[in-house]
Formats: sequence, C-alpha cells, structure tokens
Amino acid sequence: MATGTEDLLESAREGDERAFERLVRPYRGELHAHCYRMLGSVHDAEDALQETMLRAWRAIGKFEGRSSLRSWLYTIATNTSLNLISRRPKRVLPLDYGPSFDPHDQGIGMPPVEATWVEPFPDQGLGLEDDYAAPEARYEVRESVELAFVAALQHLPANQRAALILREVLGFSAQETADSLETSVASVNSALQRARKTVDEKLPDQSQQATLRVLGDDGVRGVVEAYMRAMEQGDVNQVVSLLAEDAAWSMPPLPAWFTGREKLEGFLRFGPLSGDWRWRHRWSWANGQPAVGSYAWHPGEGTYLPFALDVLTLDGDRIKEITSFICRSTESGDPDYYVRWPEQPVDLDWVEAFFGRFGLPGRIDD
Repeated sequence: MATGTEDLLESAREGDERAFERLVRPYRGELHAHCYRMLGSVHDAEDALQETMLRAWRAIGKFEGRSSLRSWLYTIATNTSLNLISRRPKRVLPLDYGPSFDPHDQGIGMPPVEATWVEPFPDQGLGLEDDYAAPEARYEVRESVELAFVAALQHLPANQRAALILREVLGFSAQETADSLETSVASVNSALQRARKTVDEKLPDQSQQATLRVLGDDGVRGVVEAYMRAMEQGDVNQVVSLLAEDAAWSMPPLPAWFTGREKLEGFLRFGPLSGDWRWRHRWSWANGQPAVGSYAWHPGEGTYLPFALDVLTLDGDRIKEITSFICRSTESGDPDYYVRWPEQPVDLDWVEAFFGRFGLPGRIDD
C-alpha cells in the first residue's frame, strides 16, 4: 500500500471515522455496482452497501492486510448481498415472468402483488474511472450491468451468482473467490461451470456494448433521436418502423409485455400513442445502454412530469427491446386505472429522485 493509504488504515484502525471514510471512498461506486449485480435492485444494493460499510467499520481494527483492502471489502459486500438474497424474493423482468399479452384481448393487466422486478441502474454509479477487473475477466464493466446480463444472473442460485461475478466480472482468482465464499476452489469451479451454462443460454449472441461499438456514436444518436421524435409526434408507423421484427416492449411493474410488430402497433394505438396524452423525452443512459426519460403532460401541475424510463436494447440499427420502468402510482380503486395511468397520482419527490439518478430533470416546462 502507498504510505498515505497505510497512514489512513492505521488511523482507521484506531477509530478515526474520517480516515476510514477516505480509505473506502474510492471503492464505493464499484461496490454499489457489485451489490446491484448480486441483487438486481438499486435500492437493495444501497441497503447492502450501507450494511457493508457498517460491517467494515466495525471490523477494520482486525484487518491485518493478508488480502488487499479491496478484496476484503468485496468479501463483506458479497456476503452481505447473499444474506439479503436469502430474505427477499427473486427479481425478474416481465419477459421472464409470463407469456406475452395481446393488447386487444388482455389490455395491460394489473401489477402482481408479490412480484419483484429488476430495476435500472444509472451509468454514473459504475465507478468506471477505475476498472480493476483482471485481464482474465470474461465480461467488461458496462457489459456486466446490461439488463439482459443482470436478469440472467437472477436465475442463478446465490452461490453460483457470487462465483460468476467474482471470477468473470471482477477477475478474482479461484482461491480469492473461495476465500470470500468460505468454500473450496473445487466448489467454486463447479459452481462457475454451472453458472456459465445458465447465463450463456439466456444471453443474446452479441452484447449491447458490441452492438453500440459497431453502430458508433452517430448511429446510436440517430436511433434514439428518431425514437423520441416519433413518440412525441404520436407517429405509430414511424415508431414501428424503428423496431426489429421480433421486438418486445415491457413495462415494470406491470406483468404485460408485447412482442412482434403487429401487437406492438396495437399496444401503441391502444396505449401511449392513442392521442390521449402528450409526451416529451430526454436522452440518458442506464445499464450501459441508451435510455429515454418519458414525460407525460400533467394538467394539474401544468407541466410534463416523469412517467417512465425507457431502456433501449438495440439489434443493429433497430430497437430489439424497450423496457419502460414506470414511476407512477399503481394504487387505484378504478379497475380500468391502467387506461388512464399517466394521470395517476404523482409523488414529486419520489419521481424526481428516480429520474435524478439518471441525470434527468424532475419536470419539463415547455
């Protein structure tokens, strides 16, 4: 360790909270992303990170430096996340929850009471300024938070999930991983082999990072801006023309999702582009993918308020999936509330906090 780090560590061991905070600050971003991969939820990841830091503070006096500080912190974060996984329901995306819907026959349904959904993750939380992954890591940092990858991880048993992330995202050795999980190298290798098989079966042939590199900045900008423009203009045909043939659109926390251009056209005409609402959009990034903040006109407030964060998954220059993370109230006594969802109650503090994570404003006045 550098002398400055050694001095901070010694002071932290003696009970200096400020020294401890300076010591662990460089690792907060990557630890938060690690907890998110484990848990599939930004909120759960924040809880896990807070608990990790509390445990680390309580134990720093016993840290002897046999492993690196980073490895020690990851061990605490991993085991904290494993404890949370054992107490909380599995997180999924609607495409893994049930079959697709027909917008004409089923509408968009009611949010399930017990289902828990994978949440979007803000790119600025990745801690990309320091990429600590070893050369043997199989996945790059941004690739390891793509929606498809995080959703695939949630299908793994907890020990397999931890083994795969530690070994193939973070690049820890088999021995370091075994030490973190308090198991043997043989057990780690066995868990990793099974985890690879499950994840590979669920992931697309090409990651979003590879797709984005092929498209280039101008190509990505063209797709995203065309999508925003068509949605604001209410141009159903133009939106559909931007979609891949087998495109899918889902809307957590609703279980409904639609696939195929014909059903997606029906969904657009029945729902967001029925002409009942006015929209504005702002570009952002989430999960290493282009994302769009969708704002619906709210007559009561006289402005456009956050409605959903649309995370786009691209296939070449076409949109393969749109995952709209809706941030409006789902509580209503009206059985047809979903038809009027953009008019549902708005908790301004909550939606501004949600959109604020992604560098998006809490309202659009124009």
